[in-house]
Amino acid sequence: MTPLRQGMTLAGVAKMLERAFSMKNAKAVALLINSPGGSPVQSRQIYLRIRQLAAEKKLPVLVFVEDVAASGGYMIACAGDEIFCDPSSILGSIGVVGGSFGMTELIKKIGVERRLYTAGSHKAMLDPFLPENPDDVARLKSIQREIHAIFISLVKDSRGARLKGGDDALFTGEYWAGDTSVSLGLADGIGDLRSTLRARLRREGRDPRDRACQRHAGRAPWAQVARGWGACRSRQPFHPAGGTDFGAGNPRDLGRFGF
Repeated sequence: MTPLRQGMTLAGVAKMLERAFSMKNAKAVALLINSPGGSPVQSRQIYLRIRQLAAEKKLPVLVFVEDVAASGGYMIACAGDEIFCDPSSILGSIGVVGGSFGMTELIKKIGVERRLYTAGSHKAMLDPFLPENPDDVARLKSIQREIHAIFISLVKDSRGARLKGGDDALFTGEYWAGDTSVSLGLADGIGDLRSTLRARLRREGRDPRDRACQRHAGRAPWAQVARGWGACRSRQPFHPAGGTDFGAGNPRDLGRFGF
């Protein structure tokens, strides 16, 4: 997520979510997620909006992971009452990351003098053109731990007793493929949207091939079996290095602190 390429925000998906939860006679809402992460604030706000709508409309939420639901993408996936994935999907990465570069030696070599004027003793914290200050690094790590704890709490509240394994196994920032994610309780099963919804329609005694079960004819194929289901697709752009959105060397980037 950069100023030149805006990632997914609550403002950008709010109307889509409202439409999915407002479908007439819906019995559940299905969400497709394909995201390696992004802003922890936006991810949590989207998570909260999904849960709020689910409570208001009294509808269960089924999440289907495509290629990846990692970091902030997995936070959004936790809004589902059930999470399904492909065997090769990537899930997890429950952690926080920030990175920068140190350029003090570079500017010396090319004859550049850094001139920085601030009000506030920590306003230039972790500036990449100044020597690294251990106290500033400690402050940054404290912020990361705080955000990480919020993430962990959300996952535990959402997945509950389904989680298998201790904190030192699940919350290190590691990620896993689909089958392992299911065994760890990060997902509930292997399955794709079309097959899973069709199977549930059949269990209800309804033929998914019937025209009455094709509310979205003419739209994307994944939505055409969703008669009686709200459905929407959620994506965040893929970012290099797992979706890092925080330039740790620039305190002005704190608003873009990423998972």
